[in-house]
Amino acid sequence: MVEPQAGRTDIFVAPKAPPIRLVPSKPRHPLSRSLRSPRFTAAILTLGLALLSFGSLCYGSTLNLSGADVVTGLTALLGLGDELSGSEQTILVLRIRRTMVAIAVGASLAYSGALLQGIFRNALASPSILGISTGASVGASIAILLVAGYGPSMVVVTALERAPMFVSACAFGGAMLTTFLVNALGTRGGRISVPTLLLAGIAVNTCLGGLLVAMQSFAMSDNLEVAKALVSWTFGSLEDHGSSRIAVVWGGMLLSLLVLPFVSRELDIFAGGEEDAASLGVNTARVKLLTLAAASLAAASAVAVAGQIAFLGLVVPHLLRIWVGSSNRHLLPLSLLA
Repeated sequence: MVEPQAGRTDIFVAPKAPPIRLVPSKPRHPLSRSLRSPRFTAAILTLGLALLSFGSLCYGSTLNLSGADVVTGLTALLGLGDELSGSEQTILVLRIRRTMVAIAVGASLAYSGALLQGIFRNALASPSILGISTGASVGASIAILLVAGYGPSMVVVTALERAPMFVSACAFGGAMLTTFLVNALGTRGGRISVPTLLLAGIAVNTCLGGLLVAMQSFAMSDNLEVAKALVSWTFGSLEDHGSSRIAVVWGGMLLSLLVLPFVSRELDIFAGGEEDAASLGVNTARVKLLTLAAASLAAASAVAVAGQIAFLGLVVPHLLRIWVGSSNRHLLPLSLLA
């Protein structure tokens, strides 16, 4: 209301503002909520994994086996029936090994990517982008050169005695060193700077990639067989893996899963920032150490067996986050299945 001027009796009244109407957001349909629930998603992923695994045993480049043949061959491996005729049983065993390697490699890379995205609070973090996969490849390549005879005689003899474990140990060491190097470069004043972290990961990844190419070039001029073994790490492969390699990748994946109960809830609290997590009683140093160690172990085990396979650690957790939400209590175990 405005005071009237002298000699005037009219009163100016401000117009009323229209009432603000709050339009409620459209509720999600109950069926949509159930489809996106973690339990239903886990059931669908488990069913899909079983069907794809069975299909991997049935079909291949050599010959196709019927479902009954696969069941008969699996029963024979358990000692409960006769083996398949001819070379079919051998082919089935090779496909079982390939399928087991594929399952563990995919689960390890996706799980590692989910851990890294949770600890760095960035959906772009992955073992390949941060250089962990390349660091593991460099470590494995150094081990291959030592197994091939390049290096001190004592080290070469030790490497030859336990070649698969030696390659895996060197891959894990390379992944761990790369992880802590990138983390150190991306930390400013005790806090992780995500842009700096990603730039550091890209820079370290490029430098390690150059070192990897240099080792391949050196081996190519001296020993083509060693050069072929080194190059295979760049392409990635799921073929020609014995029981020792299967034990390496499954053992590394299962060991990395031991940290799951100790970091899943803490990583959800990390989403609000490291300082807020510390104020809520989270031991941030312990959580970061466990998470980085588990992510490095899972990625290193996969790279040590199958070589560099990129993109899985980036896209699988990202798609799951869109579907089921960002809670790491659901995201981490579902990444293993997806």
